Amino acid sequence: MTEPDPRSTPFAPGGGQPAEAFTERAGVVATFDDHVGAGTIVDDATGAPWWFHCTRIADGTRTIDIGAPVTFCVEPGPTGLEATAVALTPATRPT
Repeated sequence: MTEPDPRSTPFAPGGGQPAEAFTERAGVVATFDDHVGAGTIVDDATGAPWWFHCTRIADGTRTIDIGAPVTFCVEPGPTGLEATAVALTPATRPT
């Protein structure tokens, strides 16, 4: 029997965290649906898409523009790893 890939499960075997959890990353909002309140971010470093819910936007807003550059963390969520602490990069924050 082979061990599952820890990157494909919310928690690594033995109860540990996957390596990518809790690491701040940079990316771009690829999709966002205002009606659903969710979208995806494409990670600049890996090209991996990460799902996020509008409640994970750090400034408390419930919407974000597609194409906006953001920073985010990856943490275990109810259905697997997801983007959290989603924040516009300083250069793109509205004044």
